Amino acid sequence: MTSRISAHLAAAGLSLALSAAALPALAQVTVGGAPMFPTKDIIDNAVNSKDHTTLVAAVKAAGLVETLKGPGPFTVFAPTNAAFAALPAGTVDNLLKPENKAALTKVLTYHVVAGKWDAAAISKMIADGKGSASIKTVAGNTLTAKASGGKVMLTDEKGGSATVTIPDVYQSNGVIHVINKVLLPN
Repeated sequence: MTSRISAHLAAAGLSLALSAAALPALAQVTVGGAPMFPTKDIIDNAVNSKDHTTLVAAVKAAGLVETLKGPGPFTVFAPTNAAFAALPAGTVDNLLKPENKAALTKVLTYHVVAGKWDAAAISKMIADGKGSASIKTVAGNTLTAKASGGKVMLTDEKGGSATVTIPDVYQSNGVIHVINKVLLPN
């Protein structure tokens, strides 16, 4: 009896040790020079990424901070500062103007999907769709996902495409996939 109890306690201890060991591994994802913690929400992690200052400023200007701090879950395809800089000159400054809040909101919510869709789930959708998957965004528009060279590629309604450069950045209220281009709805 004592040996069975000891065996159960040992198994429980191993299970706890493995669980505890997994937590630091989840926190090892670094985006923009900052560790991303799965215990923090999308906004609390994003504000620490040096690669996402433009995205954070845009989310604040659009009034979406509280939404993205909410329970979700959300999947966010997060363009980097370089992605925003690649837009035609003046585009970002124009979108950040108060009178263009609706257009900015449309662009930002085009990068958000309801639910928690990690890379494995998106890859399964692509496989089930025989090479492509349509993803409905919070904006009400569609992105097309395909696999190319072991990475997920997203195509917007205007034919522009982005590559997921850092997948599966888990958050307490969803998951972020870092992308290298800004996607634009029709």
